[in-house]
Amino acid sequence: MKVFTTFAIALVSLLVVSQSASVPPSVTVQGGKEPPAVIILGVDAKLGQVKFNHLDHITKKRSADGTKQIACVECHHTAQPVAEAVKHPPHKTVWPAERTTTLSLELLATDASAVGAACRDCHARAETKPKLLAEIPQVKFAGSDEPTIMTNQQAFHHTCGECHDAVVKARPDLTPPPPTSKKCVACHKKTAA
Repeated sequence: MKVFTTFAIALVSLLVVSQSASVPPSVTVQGGKEPPAVIILGVDAKLGQVKFNHLDHITKKRSADGTKQIACVECHHTAQPVAEAVKHPPHKTVWPAERTTTLSLELLATDASAVGAACRDCHARAETKPKLLAEIPQVKFAGSDEPTIMTNQQAFHHTCGECHDAVVKARPDLTPPPPTSKKCVACHKKTAA
């Protein structure tokens, strides 16, 4: 009986260890809250909403070359001092304007308000006034004669598509590859009415 009990304990321990290895590391912030694991983007999009796995992007090595996690400010560009933001064109805006900190998981663990502005606070839907700015930002991209009005749709497509395209270019043998900027319905999914 003692041998059976020892074997059972060893087996259960092995199962617990193997299961915990497949679970993403816990990301806990102030007050025991966790950043959202999944965020639904484009709720009003004609092609359907986008289910964005936020937890995978902040805990796994999802950089274009696959060597590091994506820094918070690669998407949350307003969550850093302006001197840093302007180093990464076309970004020019931070929130609040006198910001002195750069968003990271470590900062978020001590300051739940570290994120600052939400995307739609500046990148509103077309023909809608943004919450924090007088108008939707305009950006003139290299090779373009006209500025692009960075609505929430443009901002998401530019940020997500540019990153996914860079991953496919840097790691063409990645299986499965992330959807590129030309594969709309790979991300957009219509929900049943």
